[in-house]
Amino acid sequence: MTTEPGFRQSVDLMFNRAVVLMDLPPGLEEKIRVCNSTYVVRFGVRLRGGIQTFTGYRSVHSEHMEPVKGGIRYAANVHQDEVEALAALMTFKCALVEAPFGGSKGGLRIDPRQYEDHELEQITRRFAYELIKRDLIHPSQNVPAPDMGTGEREMALMADQYARMNTTDINARACVTGKPPHAGGIQGRVEATGRGVQYALREFFRHPEDVAQAGLEGKLDGKRIIVQGLGNVGYHAALFLSTEDGAKITHVIERDGALHNPAGLDIALVHDWIASHGGVRDCPHGTYIKEGLRVLEEECDILIPAAVEGVINMHNAHAIKAPLIIEAANGPITAGADEVLRQKGTVIIPDLYANAGGVTVSYFEWVKNLSHIRFGRMQRRQEEARHELIVNELERLSRDTGTGWTLSPHFKERYLRGAGELELVRSGLDDTMRVAYQAMREVWYSRNDVTDLRTAGFLVSIGRVASSYKAKGL
Repeated sequence: MTTEPGFRQSVDLMFNRAVVLMDLPPGLEEKIRVCNSTYVVRFGVRLRGGIQTFTGYRSVHSEHMEPVKGGIRYAANVHQDEVEALAALMTFKCALVEAPFGGSKGGLRIDPRQYEDHELEQITRRFAYELIKRDLIHPSQNVPAPDMGTGEREMALMADQYARMNTTDINARACVTGKPPHAGGIQGRVEATGRGVQYALREFFRHPEDVAQAGLEGKLDGKRIIVQGLGNVGYHAALFLSTEDGAKITHVIERDGALHNPAGLDIALVHDWIASHGGVRDCPHGTYIKEGLRVLEEECDILIPAAVEGVINMHNAHAIKAPLIIEAANGPITAGADEVLRQKGTVIIPDLYANAGGVTVSYFEWVKNLSHIRFGRMQRRQEEARHELIVNELERLSRDTGTGWTLSPHFKERYLRGAGELELVRSGLDDTMRVAYQAMREVWYSRNDVTDLRTAGFLVSIGRVASSYKAKGL
């Protein structure tokens, strides 16, 4: 029986499959592969009448560019190999979307659902303290972000803890990203990874040849989609694809089962139900299926694994029917399953691209914090004034020539409105996802020895990291 590779092994195997097609010096290849350092901290917090000890990690994979960037997850089963694998993915993800960061990742071994908010604040502040005093949270060296089990609140606490310990650092807010807007965050960060998945699929469907490779045709409208995991990423991806692109979310898979509606689930209603009931069981908005993970094998056009790593593996890969899979999560397909799916002809839009919306908008937030001004503040009204000149001139021509034509309803209002921060963030993310896909696609089609997007993505990323190291004299 073939042994299933672990997450760290899977990342290495996928790296190896790409790097063997490159002409890198062996020493440089190894330098790019290995994780530079991993800090393990064990700290105590007085809770509930006693002292509880927690284990946390912060791994730095590559410092070819600094600061390094990567989320911090809170999960009961987080471990060093997982954090190092995620840090490696961050390196290649940032390189692919041209965010000027090295790769890092962090984790705290904790189930946040078992603690009250005030307890989580104590734990988060102490974890942040342990990292900050070693420069593992720092605007110019290591910039965390949210991940599984963390969000705006934890990032705001970490930023506040950094500011308390570095009272003269004018750029203190740039020490983490994913903060709430009122605490130095940026509009559109919460939706960013899910929005990136939407933009990735839109770009894929702009290329009929790529769509045909997956045995599909047409646009996103009407496509049947299965989403595994309706957390932050899965929820936003499903919501935007169903409400803005006309796709049908036929199945949602959660930890307690799955929900099915062939006509398409109302994602907002399902999400509200999960938020108040903790799962999809008894949800009135679809048919409940007890064995949720079996739904991965159902007929659909697009499968979106959006939760944890390794859900598609060598045990179920042969039964996956989706012709197109987009990895909204990190590492949802193991290296063994990837091999099986590629042999079947399944097209996979890989995580190092599809999951990059979060770090892209984090980049925008970091730039905003360093520049100390929100996007759009300087140019928005000037943009509106220029547009108004055009509209006024068009209306004057209509009056003077007596043609009697008028502008379409609401056109004037929409055209005159200058782009605010959210519109600019979405525009920047859309552009990033388009350019990154085109870079992968060029390699995919130009080289006979590259048959899949994942290998193409790794080739682009590794090449850029290698160039950075060579520029440093390595």
